[in-house]
Amino acid sequence: MKKILLFTIAVIFMQTAVFAQKTKIEITTDYGKIVLMLYDNTPKHRDNMIKLAKEHFFDSLLFHRVIPEFVIQGGDPNSKHAAAGANLGDGEHGNRIPAEINDVAYHKRGALGMARDNNPEKASSGCQFYIVIGRKLTDQDLDNIEKRGTRKFTAEQRATYKTIGGTAFLDGGYTVFGEVLEGMDIVEKIAAEPRNAADRPNKDVHMLKVRVVKKKFLGVF
Repeated sequence: MKKILLFTIAVIFMQTAVFAQKTKIEITTDYGKIVLMLYDNTPKHRDNMIKLAKEHFFDSLLFHRVIPEFVIQGGDPNSKHAAAGANLGDGEHGNRIPAEINDVAYHKRGALGMARDNNPEKASSGCQFYIVIGRKLTDQDLDNIEKRGTRKFTAEQRATYKTIGGTAFLDGGYTVFGEVLEGMDIVEKIAAEPRNAADRPNKDVHMLKVRVVKKKFLGVF
């Protein structure tokens, strides 16, 4: 019994250690903090996010597009000094990021993705990102999405979309490169803000600062 208990503790510790090694980004907003974990299987997007955060690029930018049960989007440099009600979403910074779309990362609730225009390579914006809210889906919903595209959902992905939700119809079209660890309640509050016809919140919602979270060393036993 003791051996089983020690083995279980060891497995939990190893999982925690791996989890702690992932790069994390903290977004401080007008409503509170959102903590993101960046994936290592999308290194170009991960490194770009880290670079922009270290340069303080996102500080004072807005979440300029909010849609309940869909996404919140930010990162447009034009939003920093935008007039009230001005249309946003066309601003860019740096070069497009080559697509890193894969079958492992998908648009579950809390997923972090990069926006893009209609370029045929599906390359991402150099700065604009979104966080998925979505809704719970049914098997019929997922079957219909599969019929319309090339993405086939695994049993695990189906279970996730049915229990916590997401925006499965975006899979295969945009690069997902991370997920929310803490602060989905903050994401929901931002998404619930009254907005205009262009989905810009009537009241500006700022990213006050965006920082890379320093990694903490975990000892071994």
